[in-house]
Amino acid sequence: MHLNTEPPNPRGNGRAARATKGSLKRELQVRLTAAVLGLFTVAAIIFAWTNWQQEQRYPVPDDGVWWVESDAGLRAERVLPGGPGEKAGIRVGDRLAAVNQQPVSKVGALNRAMYRAGIWTKATYSLVRQQVPLDVPVILAPADKSLNAGLRLIALVYLGIGMYILLRRWTAPKSTHFYVFCLVSFIFYSFKYTGKLSPVDQSWSDFDQIVYWSNVVAGLLQPALFLHFALTFPENKEFVRRHRWLPAAVYAPGAGLLLIQVFAVTQLAGNELLRWNLDRLQLVYLVVCFAIAAGILWHTYRHADTPILRQQMKWVTRGTVLAITPFTLLYVLPYLAGALPTGWMKISAFSLVFLPLTFGYAIVRYRLMDVDLIFKRGMAYTLATAAIVGVFFGMVGLVAELVHTQLPGTGTYGLIAAIIVTALLFEPFKKWIQERLDRVFYRRRYDYRQTLIEFGRELNSETNLDRMLASVVDRLARTLLVDRVAVFLADDAGRLALARSHGISYAGELDLSFLAASRPEWQEGHLFFEHTGHAWREAPGAQHTIAQLDLNYFIPALVQNRMVAVIGLGKTVEGDFLDSEDVELLETLAGYVGIAVQNARLVASLEQKAAQYERLKEFSENIVESISVGVMAVDLEDRIESWNSQMEVMFATPRAQALNRPLAEVMPAEFAEEFYRGRQTPGIRNLYKFRLTSPAGETRIANIAIAPLVTRSFELIGRLIILDDITERVELEAQLSQADKMSSIGLLAAGVAHEVNTPLAVISSYAQMLAKQMPRDPRQQELLEKITRQTFRASEIVNSLLNFSRTSATEFTDVDLNKVIRDTLTLLEHQLRQSRVQVETQLSDAPVPVYGNFGKLQQVFLNLFLNARDAMPEGGTLRVATSNGDAARVSVSDTGVGIAQEHLSRIYDPFFTTKNGAGGGQPRGTGLGLSVTYGIISEHAGKIRVESRPGEGTTFHLEFPRVRKAVRV
Repeated sequence: MHLNTEPPNPRGNGRAARATKGSLKRELQVRLTAAVLGLFTVAAIIFAWTNWQQEQRYPVPDDGVWWVESDAGLRAERVLPGGPGEKAGIRVGDRLAAVNQQPVSKVGALNRAMYRAGIWTKATYSLVRQQVPLDVPVILAPADKSLNAGLRLIALVYLGIGMYILLRRWTAPKSTHFYVFCLVSFIFYSFKYTGKLSPVDQSWSDFDQIVYWSNVVAGLLQPALFLHFALTFPENKEFVRRHRWLPAAVYAPGAGLLLIQVFAVTQLAGNELLRWNLDRLQLVYLVVCFAIAAGILWHTYRHADTPILRQQMKWVTRGTVLAITPFTLLYVLPYLAGALPTGWMKISAFSLVFLPLTFGYAIVRYRLMDVDLIFKRGMAYTLATAAIVGVFFGMVGLVAELVHTQLPGTGTYGLIAAIIVTALLFEPFKKWIQERLDRVFYRRRYDYRQTLIEFGRELNSETNLDRMLASVVDRLARTLLVDRVAVFLADDAGRLALARSHGISYAGELDLSFLAASRPEWQEGHLFFEHTGHAWREAPGAQHTIAQLDLNYFIPALVQNRMVAVIGLGKTVEGDFLDSEDVELLETLAGYVGIAVQNARLVASLEQKAAQYERLKEFSENIVESISVGVMAVDLEDRIESWNSQMEVMFATPRAQALNRPLAEVMPAEFAEEFYRGRQTPGIRNLYKFRLTSPAGETRIANIAIAPLVTRSFELIGRLIILDDITERVELEAQLSQADKMSSIGLLAAGVAHEVNTPLAVISSYAQMLAKQMPRDPRQQELLEKITRQTFRASEIVNSLLNFSRTSATEFTDVDLNKVIRDTLTLLEHQLRQSRVQVETQLSDAPVPVYGNFGKLQQVFLNLFLNARDAMPEGGTLRVATSNGDAARVSVSDTGVGIAQEHLSRIYDPFFTTKNGAGGGQPRGTGLGLSVTYGIISEHAGKIRVESRPGEGTTFHLEFPRVRKAVRV
């Protein structure tokens, strides 16, 4: 808080004096209470430390048997598994007559006998088992105190949280109540009596009595305090206001249990079974109180009006449930059913630590109970203090007199009981007085505050910034009765400017540097200037602005930790400062104002850009619809959200039938599989020359890009798929590639032909010379003639290659394809028969005329037939069929090994061959046969197409125009 050290003006002297006097009284009262609690805290810590040391120094001997007193003496009710009694052979139902020859008939006598023997010593137990006496040696062990260490840890957590509240939040409502609860919990969990109520000398020490009864009282007071806290935090519940006796009534069951406990210990000191039942009853009381408190806290959480209160109550409620549920299920219920504390039962008790831990988290994280006391209540409390004190001590005296007369002999215990009963009965009376005073003093302002809260919640319905600010200024001025109100708005750079005001006429330049976002006072929720004319700590320009505005309170409106506005307010029309409740209310309202300002600015920005966005959207849609590639978008569930016109053309699917359908239902299965595989990898995935089958059965080739569809904040919202149909391009590229290959073949063929013709001519000449010079031996003459014919044939082939490579015209005539095929089969008849190839012909009855070169066409079929033979090394069937129509068609098929799919695109390449020699020898093919065939067919304006499946055979389909004139260049 920013305070001024200059003397106040005369108008404020009286008001300041009264405020100072009330503040001193309030501070004195709170400090006195804190001092008393501090003394109790120091005493509790000392006693807890001493108790722990005593427990460590004087371990309690234990035989691991629960002995219950009966008419026949002590009977073994339970035997702890693995304990000293079980190891010695003691069984349930055994009766104990003596320990070390000393008769025992009471639990107290047994305890004294064990103390005399000591731990880790052998004690002889004289038992009676089914009327048979027997002696068993029992090695006494220290009593199991493992649970006490965990409970003391929980006690320290309670004490730490409570001391934090006492030292840091001591001015907050309910802080004293909560600290008392923490202190009582510390006593309950840390005070552990060291014996079984009967020491060796048969008398209690004063210290043991204090520890024992402090533990008992704290155990009964803790649940009631927490239930009382739940009923009244953060304010009295509606049903509590209707039943004012309820907070006091929550202490009645605990008081009754305390009386029963006193009677059991003093009058029935040896009845161990009764004490066990009292322990179970106390556990039931604890669980019931905590369960009711948890239900009340849950109800408060569900009906919380503000986000901060909701967060507070959420953690408090969770802590209560987490603390009580495991403890109830794993400890209380088994213990009520008769089970002795075991490992899991003891561990479940540690869940009780969740209660103070979650309270501590709520205090630190969400400022639980961090609300200042209302200043004006000090005056009301001061006026009522005398009456309250008088009534209180009068009631104490009256109850003490009644106890003294009706219950003589009670002495000091009676006076203590009178004070406790009076305090319990007096609490509702004090609350009643306080509530009546509040209604008298604050009824009108309370209505104003409710109206202001409702107004803050309705702010978001106003989207016009000017009207919203005018409404805020007007409502604040009328509700809080302040004479000056202003709202300062921050721009995108964080610079503040006066946007709306009431009661301010200053029009000069404002230096608002004192409202910088880095100012530490904003952490407290507001900035306060007691004297606006003497803000000496500010810069000169800022001092002038503060004086001219004359605003005492500046409250930031934050949205996501960013200051979007500041609300400034002056004093009330009566010249008073605002009280702390009004300031807290304004801090809450500032949050609503900040959100409303942000919303109004967003709406204004959206209105300005709506037309631009609409035009941009239309423009973008036109682009998507106009481009020549298919564009499709899918969401995170792979449902189609966008489908442009090109996609409609490619897949013959209207947009209405594709939208909102799963991708796998619309797109081909092979694409869906690749899409799902690529979705697992980040980034853009490209599919080049991917084959797609349309619903009409047509195969298309496309380049596909699959990219993540993200927002500006890089949040993934789906996938964008772009399909570029390149089917025609691929076909054109294939034609160009094949033409380029054929050009290369032509150049190669020309060179080969020139080089091969010379040796062929030599071979032919020498063969003819030998035929003339050698004797007329028919066999030799026949061989020489074959050599001569083959050289002529080879020369013709070479010349064909040479002619293929030339651009000059070739002699074309009308040729019957049936005759070409028959002549070719005749030439190969011997070779096909030797290879066990059966020929089946289905030649058209009518001639199949084409315009072409007989020799070149014969070369085509020669290559195809020889390839078919080579594809059937074990023999097979060669089928040749011709047909007439709009074109001359020929099909050549075999039943051979077929061609692998990866080789189909390369079979027309020069020197590419899949023929290998037997046994893996050198290749038998040159790789020129199909290349030459392709060139000849292209020269005849024909087409060739192949179909093949590995292991099933290959079929070549040839097509020639029926009429074609030779092209001569």
